[in-house]
Amino acid sequence: MELLAEMSEEVSGSSSKPDELEPLRSSVLGVSEYSRRIKLHNELHARPHELLKAPMHVSQLALLSASDVVVDELRLIAQLCERYGVNLPPVDARHFSVQFGSFRLKWERHTEFSMYTFFIKMPFEVPFAETAIKYVPQEWLASLPGEVIAATHLAIEHKSRPQRTLEELSALFASNTVIGAKVVAGSAIVWTDNKIHVDGFARILIHDVDLRRRQAGRLVQRLLEIETYRMLALIPVSTARQYLPELARFDRQLAELTNNNCGFQSHDNEQKLLDDLTHLAAEIERISAQTNQRFNASAAYYNIVKMRIAELREQRIQGLQMFHEFMEQRLSPAMATCESVNCNLELLSTRVARASALLRTRVDITMEGQTRDLLASMDKRAKLQLRMQETVEGLSVVVLSYYLLSITAYALKALKSSGFPINVEIATGIAIPIVLGIVFVAVRKVRQIATRDELGLNG
Repeated sequence: MELLAEMSEEVSGSSSKPDELEPLRSSVLGVSEYSRRIKLHNELHARPHELLKAPMHVSQLALLSASDVVVDELRLIAQLCERYGVNLPPVDARHFSVQFGSFRLKWERHTEFSMYTFFIKMPFEVPFAETAIKYVPQEWLASLPGEVIAATHLAIEHKSRPQRTLEELSALFASNTVIGAKVVAGSAIVWTDNKIHVDGFARILIHDVDLRRRQAGRLVQRLLEIETYRMLALIPVSTARQYLPELARFDRQLAELTNNNCGFQSHDNEQKLLDDLTHLAAEIERISAQTNQRFNASAAYYNIVKMRIAELREQRIQGLQMFHEFMEQRLSPAMATCESVNCNLELLSTRVARASALLRTRVDITMEGQTRDLLASMDKRAKLQLRMQETVEGLSVVVLSYYLLSITAYALKALKSSGFPINVEIATGIAIPIVLGIVFVAVRKVRQIATRDELGLNG
């Protein structure tokens, strides 16, 4: 009863509204205060450890769900609060802890999953014969949104009970191989088998040697987080193994395309090779886009698992494998597979980009050669056109002069017919150099004007 009273006193603070927790002020000693300072400071105290004391039963469900279901989760928690007559959670809550009759609920919302942890204090002789979740309304549990990724029963037995033998532990864990260690400087002993039992839950047993209540709460949270985060870290393993043959095929295809890059000479072959490299790059980027976020999340979860195991400060129990040894042997290879696939994707993407850049450089050089040849051909053609233009210009002077001399001869004949004493043949002969000179100067002048205008327009 003392523990329940202290738990109720603690939850009265955790279920208060954020506005009530934050002082209404806008300055400190007259200096303007950042609007979110108090919220940022309170992040250090978010999701506090529970105060626990043996004997205790704990059950936890970790449910994968989209971030938009948090409204439904809060609605269901509010229904449970109304059922037991306790304060409702804040509408913007991301965690909530409260006592419901005989059991206590701690709810935490994370990025892609939610954790529901149930606590009940009761004496027991056989761990896991009774569980905390048994006292939660079953119809309420069935309405929770999401999919179970981790489910764990945990029992803390009192220090007065003698430490269990390996035979007793084997019976409690269905004859599975048990791992265990002394933790938190020998203040407790922890055993588990890392198996899912017939009820769908994993099992963890803690023997209290000399645990303080908050120390027990931290230990329970660490152990449950190890179980949850190792499952979350393993999510992309099957996907990584599925893509391994495809990545090997991409590697062979890239090697073949790179070899072809050295042998092709024609522009058509180079263009086809560039198309093949572009298609390969698109395939690699498609897989990378589908897996990158999941692989990064898995690596983050794995780091949390390693950090939580380190915080246990394990000491060996003769004949039992410790937690960090088990994870190194069983979890590390799976994580290495995910890391290998992720690194291979990045490496393939880089190699394809380099091969494409080399091919594009080669195509650019080829195109520059073709452009150089085209410019040389255009230069020859321009010179030829200039010569033809000069030839035409000379012919045009002759033609124009011929027509002007014809007109002049007609004019002279007309004057002679009107009575002027003119020798038409002599006068026409005298006019020939004059007309040629005038026509030549006029044609040159016209060409100079046209050239000047063209240069002005181009400038």
